[in-house]
Amino acid sequence: INNMEKRNQTAFPGFLLLGLTDDPELQPVLVSLFFSMYLVTILGNLLIILIAGSDSHLHTPMYLFLSNLSLNDICLSTSTIPKMLVNIEENSQDITYRGCLTQMSFVLIFGGMENCLLAVMAYDRYMAICHPLRYTVIMEPWFCVLLILLSLLISVVDSLMHSLMVLRLSFCTYLEIPSFFCELPQILKLACSDTLIDNILIYLSSCIFVGVPLSGIIFSYVHIVSSVLRMSSSEGKYKAFSTCGSHLLVVSLFYGTGFGVYIASVIMDSSRKTAVASVMYSVVPQMLNPFIYSLRNREVKEALRKFFNRIASFL
Repeated sequence: INNMEKRNQTAFPGFLLLGLTDDPELQPVLVSLFFSMYLVTILGNLLIILIAGSDSHLHTPMYLFLSNLSLNDICLSTSTIPKMLVNIEENSQDITYRGCLTQMSFVLIFGGMENCLLAVMAYDRYMAICHPLRYTVIMEPWFCVLLILLSLLISVVDSLMHSLMVLRLSFCTYLEIPSFFCELPQILKLACSDTLIDNILIYLSSCIFVGVPLSGIIFSYVHIVSSVLRMSSSEGKYKAFSTCGSHLLVVSLFYGTGFGVYIASVIMDSSRKTAVASVMYSVVPQMLNPFIYSLRNREVKEALRKFFNRIASFL
């Protein structure tokens, strides 16, 4: 292609984030919508972290993992939404080469971390329901922290691996990314050099870093359901399912939207429609997670009530 020339990465100017729409009349609506969603995400997840830390009844492995999930959701949303809002306000689509790779790396880290944390939380519920007598012995604080650090390490290694592979690519003058943030598959489509190894790496890492945690979640819930069905007490069954209900909803939302975006990218001929679909996994689950845990969990509701009562007593 004549109008495409390879550029040295040191002089490479950057990319253009096309966003969700070209319609100027919809831009103010998008700013209001995404700013509201971002604000709800930050405040909701901060509230979960505050009540989990302030209420002694919630100082358990389950709520330690939940607090880290909330912190991760804040970081994941912060990796994408603020840049989009700034670009819309400044009527710009620019993002530098370094800025794009940095954003891509953080999205991979926090997306991978969410994936691992959901698996760790499923393991926690598995131990609590299937092996209650051994639960306090195994799920000690140091082991819980180790699981969180291991999740972070796995996510960082996965992100670093993809980032180093992208650094070796050469890019062309066609710089437009049909999304509101730098997604790895979209970046690879813009490369002039061969991306076969990169695409193979994506599939392999997806099988390992997504397939293994998802398999762990399925394994945990198969055993949980089996254990609950063997309980003779209906009250015990209800209590066991209620402790897992919120987590199962979050898992369904995260993986359901992720697989939905993948299917949309395959069947949709419009990259812009795929970008709209990507909102479903990169923004919506992080905003809804606090509501799912606070509305469906009796302990969190009670902790919220105490928290707001304390605030009211100070006012």
